Amino acid sequence: MLVLDRRTALLGGLLVLGFRCAGARAAGSASGVVEGFYKVLLDVMKQATSLGFEGRYRRLQPAIEAAYDLPLMIRLAIGPPWNSLTPDQQKRLLEAFRRFTISTYAGRFDGYDGERFEIRGEVPAQNGAVLVQTRLVQTKDEPVELNYLLHPVDGSWRIIDVFLSGTISELATRRAEFTSVLRRDGADGLVTVIEHKVAELKPR
Repeated sequence: MLVLDRRTALLGGLLVLGFRCAGARAAGSASGVVEGFYKVLLDVMKQATSLGFEGRYRRLQPAIEAAYDLPLMIRLAIGPPWNSLTPDQQKRLLEAFRRFTISTYAGRFDGYDGERFEIRGEVPAQNGAVLVQTRLVQTKDEPVELNYLLHPVDGSWRIIDVFLSGTISELATRRAEFTSVLRRDGADGLVTVIEHKVAELKPR
């Protein structure tokens, strides 16, 4: 069954004060990107048991990499210290964050019980970004509001944050956690922590 992480987070607006949109407004719609991702996710949920964790991971990987701007997300999650890291450290952190993001979906959406996703509209955000409002409708529990912040890059829309219950920023949660580890243990320590989280998401 589906289990959603409801941890509270530090909310500093949209946590996008440091990013700038790349180029002109993207073609197509931000909602279309989220809808396309949802189609893959729902299909994976329906086959969750037969696919297993590794199968879900493989099916979700290309969809997540196409819908999410993971390189920008890890930069924003780490904040200004990112620029002081070596290229090798940046690469290792990006790859660990990529595995963590995909593993989170593969581990979290591990079943299907009649759920459906609804696209509810778009709201303009800062710096040319768009907030796509959606919700997960469940058969036994209350609907869960899931809003996606997207920005235009390379002619398309890409997700850079997800807001659970409309206000709980995944990116703000990661930033609070990652910067604390980075200050204490450095880049290598942060990679180790993220990889540990990936291992915890895999079934024993």
